[in-house]
Amino acid sequence: MIKLIEVKGMPDFKLFLKYENGKEGVVDLSYIERRGIFDIWNEPGKFQSVYMNTEVNAPAWSDELDLDPFNLYLKLIGKTFEEYQKEKQTVS
Repeated sequence: MIKLIEVKGMPDFKLFLKYENGKEGVVDLSYIERRGIFDIWNEPGKFQSVYMNTEVNAPAWSDELDLDPFNLYLKLIGKTFEEYQKEKQTVS
């Protein structure tokens, strides 16, 4: 598993992510509708208050809202799970 080591909330619902394998960059989450569990992001400054939940190694905003760091990694590198698996098998 690829470990997320740093997360920072940015304007316009973007996250800066850094992983222990050296991959880092910005992921745009503005496409997520801010309803239901995500309505917390409607509060001014709340999105930028993201923190690293070290228990589950995930970016979080509350006990109820965290995001899967592996899916964020796939978004960061621009690959689907299938593409990632195929590439990983080729390297092994």
